[in-house]
Amino acid sequence: MRVLGLQVLWMLALLVCGSTAFATQRALLVGVSELVNQPQALWLQAPRNDVMLMRDALLKQGFTVPDIAVLADGVPGAALPESQAIHEALARLLAQSASGDFVLLYFSGHGTRLRDVAKRYQEPDGLSENFLARDVRGTLGTDAALSGDLRDVDFDAWIQAFLAKNVFVASVFDTCSANSMTRGTGDAPATAEGPADDEVRWRGLRTTQLTGGASPARSLAAPPAATDAVPRARYVALFASESHQITPELRLPRKARSARPQGLLTWAVVESLARKPATWRDLFDGVLALYPPVIDELAQRFPTRELPSPVAEGNLDAPLFANSGAPASTRPVWSAQRSGDSLAVKAGLLDGLAAQQEVRVLATLDDGTVRRAPAAIAQIKLGGAWLAVPAALKDLPGSAFWSVTPVTEPAATALRVRADKPLPVGLSLDYPAAIRLADDPAAADVRWTDLGPAGHRLEALAPVFGTAASAVVVPDVAALRRRLQALAQLKWLAQLQAHAKGGQLDGFDAALEVWSGDRLLRSVPVAEAASVLPALRTGERVRLNVRNTSGRSLDLVITGVDARGALQAVYPDGAGETNRFKRGTPEQPAVKRFDLPWLDAAGEARLLVMAVPAAPHSAPRLFGVATAAQADVSEVRVRGGQPPAASGERQVFAALLRRSSSSVGTADGGARP
Repeated sequence: MRVLGLQVLWMLALLVCGSTAFATQRALLVGVSELVNQPQALWLQAPRNDVMLMRDALLKQGFTVPDIAVLADGVPGAALPESQAIHEALARLLAQSASGDFVLLYFSGHGTRLRDVAKRYQEPDGLSENFLARDVRGTLGTDAALSGDLRDVDFDAWIQAFLAKNVFVASVFDTCSANSMTRGTGDAPATAEGPADDEVRWRGLRTTQLTGGASPARSLAAPPAATDAVPRARYVALFASESHQITPELRLPRKARSARPQGLLTWAVVESLARKPATWRDLFDGVLALYPPVIDELAQRFPTRELPSPVAEGNLDAPLFANSGAPASTRPVWSAQRSGDSLAVKAGLLDGLAAQQEVRVLATLDDGTVRRAPAAIAQIKLGGAWLAVPAALKDLPGSAFWSVTPVTEPAATALRVRADKPLPVGLSLDYPAAIRLADDPAAADVRWTDLGPAGHRLEALAPVFGTAASAVVVPDVAALRRRLQALAQLKWLAQLQAHAKGGQLDGFDAALEVWSGDRLLRSVPVAEAASVLPALRTGERVRLNVRNTSGRSLDLVITGVDARGALQAVYPDGAGETNRFKRGTPEQPAVKRFDLPWLDAAGEARLLVMAVPAAPHSAPRLFGVATAAQADVSEVRVRGGQPPAASGERQVFAALLRRSSSSVGTADGGARP
């Protein structure tokens, strides 16, 4: 009987642990070195090495040989990485996968971009990213026809199919999309540069470099048909560069006798894995820390090249190589750089840090050991902060990776609630927004009164909330939580706009537009819209138009609070969209429009537009703003970018619009673009 009881307990444990603990880990590794229908000058050397390096790293992470499929030229026993074979391998992998499994999709080779007007989602620059299979053919002299390629919409369809089966999908693309945003047909820079014993090859071709010829039919194993988007709680992707950049392959590790041609991202990922990261964010932070020395060397050798900044997206706080949508941590972790006895943190006022705030310093050693010590912020600016290295960590070697995480939210950002009972349980907020009972009733932001069966009454006491939200009665505790969370987020939005007041971001514009059908009636800069944009007439709608001509990628967040007090995520939205707005130039601007039906509903609503130049080799800047209305999953995307201008500390755009549908509103002092 005792044995039977133990067996029952063991079976129950299996059911409780579910698919996360016993998920099958599978991987598809694709490396394309040779483009057999193209001149050999366009071929690469490293993808065959990349797939073997990644395969060995996955075996050390617990993957098994039968569960790693390899398609690569020049690798014994591997299938050739032609477009049909890749689609068929993806189809087999999808058929093998079951709920709770984990899948890694890895691609190494050339990429390109072309205009694809058939895409359901149009990028701000109007271009589509493509991965080039071994049998790619192009129409010479144009950028509108390819065969033997895998389009970004193909990858999205496969990923959606895996997600629909409750499979966690991680993707790594050691490729790039183009070597310029220039759409002309002039000669492209050379694919290979440097001496034969230390050659650098650049991944990323213009379609005008590709040779035409008889085009084979599209793959019979086509990607799954498009369906409704699946929430991306179980999704992560790492990219070698932004869509307009190229990425190198070169001999790595640098100056090592064992060095051989490798893709820079692949090498950095494998090196970062050796430090035993717990989450995808830890892995990516390790990648970012390894890039600067190599990039600095390449910048000296090739000063006219625009060098890559790696990209990450998805639920970065999920556990590594596991099937779990729950984040391993809800606290932000910012990378830091040590110089002597000082640490420079890549976060500041715009991220919710404050002067003298208590933080925890983390130092990750070569073997993955993490040392921790408390500290406090000594100096802070909009985009950066500085503190002393804790005494307990001063003896650590120079190879340590440094990061900083806050102990708690700053007191100044917390919504202070005056009440005669504890706060309701279940409150959930993104850092740095917080909700606390007011120690001093006179300093409270809102007053909460429990009315019993009649509901809950909230009275706004702070001027930041305006007049429309001065008092409201909600029916139940769930509605009370939502309202408190929205007010806390709104308080942070107001502080965020105040931090950035007076800033200016050259080359970025945001305007509210009034449309009637397909006709644009008027356009007003968003910072001025509250005072000059009248109420809409019947048949009119309001849209937000953002335009980037700065020559740099931007970290952009657009969010709001509607008249009901509900959070409205505009950019990024709740479908996994990136918060990195693509680079644009005066000649080829990056433009996107957003419909805002909630902005003119009855009552008072708020809209925040926040943008800064993207910093290369750094984690995302989401400004502590919720990217979906209290979403249960992390939908963070990261993109690299051009270095900010020398005056970057004030290179910031912030506009907080307060608009009432019943009367002309007032602007909250938003900085003019």
